[in-house]
Amino acid sequence: MDFIKGRGAQHNTHNRFLQHSHEVLDDFLNYCDAENEESEDNKTSYLEIFPKTILNKVNSPDVGFSYSMNPYQGCEHGCIYCYARNSHEYWGYSAGLDFERKILYKSNAAELLEKKLRSRSWIPERIMLSGNTDCYQPLEKKLEITRSMLEVLLKLKHPVGIITKNALILRDLDILKEMAELNLVSVSISITSLSEKTRRTLEPRTASIKKRLETVNKLSNNGIPVNVMMAPIIPGINNHEILPMVKKVSELGATSVGYTVVRLNGAIGEIFTNWVQKAYPDRANKILNQIKESHGGSLNDSRYGTRMRGEGKFVEQIAMQFKLAKKLYLKDKEPIKLNYSLFDKQQSNQMKLF
Repeated sequence: MDFIKGRGAQHNTHNRFLQHSHEVLDDFLNYCDAENEESEDNKTSYLEIFPKTILNKVNSPDVGFSYSMNPYQGCEHGCIYCYARNSHEYWGYSAGLDFERKILYKSNAAELLEKKLRSRSWIPERIMLSGNTDCYQPLEKKLEITRSMLEVLLKLKHPVGIITKNALILRDLDILKEMAELNLVSVSISITSLSEKTRRTLEPRTASIKKRLETVNKLSNNGIPVNVMMAPIIPGINNHEILPMVKKVSELGATSVGYTVVRLNGAIGEIFTNWVQKAYPDRANKILNQIKESHGGSLNDSRYGTRMRGEGKFVEQIAMQFKLAKKLYLKDKEPIKLNYSLFDKQQSNQMKLF
């Protein structure tokens, strides 16, 4: 099968929770070719779902937040390395092409969020929007679910962290500026590479590198604290860009930079392997072997404490480069501390008794 342009995954993997699997045979592909037809529909489809909750408790010690909220399941960005792909299997779909082509959305997300934050039991904690799939993926431009959630957070003065790789976040600059004035928001912009060619290969439907760099600069110029996540570091693809990346984003106003080392958990190992053999046939084995060297001989490491940073000589070199880069370009910058003291769940017409 030819390389599917505009998509990260190049096939659908088997869903581990399903008894039966689907296989496309060569006879069918030959028939489609003879009839000048497509063997499958490559268009993106959207499905509304109706969850009962929107906040997800995060127990991992490897991340710096207590809850995540994701207005969308699946992500049209199509990043080949995305750890969230495996979550699509819980919905009955594949972690491969289905993850990019079948997008589920939660129209009632803002309503659920406000209900939870106003509940008697809620104590303000670190919330990340979003911790799984991108809250500013293409569908958000039409539905504005993320914007409606930010409106709730601003109304109740509840802090939030945001991570995205889409310049669409600038649409909500008005809300973000109000929140930033009260120290209620921090934004992480994910930039994996400074090379547009690499970006198109790794993350086919994301905002361009130029747009993302402009986003870092514009957010910073409007008083919104910006962290840049160089995530993930993939050996043989972007590990040589650490110093120039930190230098560039620092010049544009980023206050901090973070990173993770790629890990190919669950079905992503098969998806990534299939992709890298097509996208980088000349160095596919080298890339895969260096990923294994970073995780004790395996493509994946699920152990808390090491799974996101890896281990071994290659990983040590990455850590040293980041340490040097921060010393050179970020030594005078401090990450923001969000203000939790302003939260007021009683933001209504009722008077407080005490």
